Amino acid sequence: MTGTPDQSWFSEKTATFGDRLAGAREAQGLSQEGLARRLGVKLKTIQAWEDDMSEPRANRLQMMAGLLNVSIRWLLTGEGEGLEGPAAPTVLSDDARRALADLSRMRAQMLVLVKDMGQMEKRLRALLREEVE
Repeated sequence: MTGTPDQSWFSEKTATFGDRLAGAREAQGLSQEGLARRLGVKLKTIQAWEDDMSEPRANRLQMMAGLLNVSIRWLLTGEGEGLEGPAAPTVLSDDARRALADLSRMRAQMLVLVKDMGQMEKRLRALLREEVE
């Protein structure tokens, strides 16, 4: 994916925090386990950040930016000092474009479901507390 001046590979419109974190980690040659060890967090924490299921606190974000040699602003928004993105890919076939569009659609659906599951879990916990009282 090539970036236009207003929309680069890692821009806020193109990539998520998790995408930028994974890209910066890989650019430094670190595994998820290696980054977790250096930050003093569990592997599942790094995985949740890269999967956009949670976000780090400010102190971890600052440490992460330093370790990955990118700015905090870039990690959060894609603007500022960070990665340029991969080299321009070859022209994609129509099938590849459709597959990428399907993946994007599925990811959006998954995020909606995750939010709904969280709300349902809260509701169920409240109901269970009412039954106990």
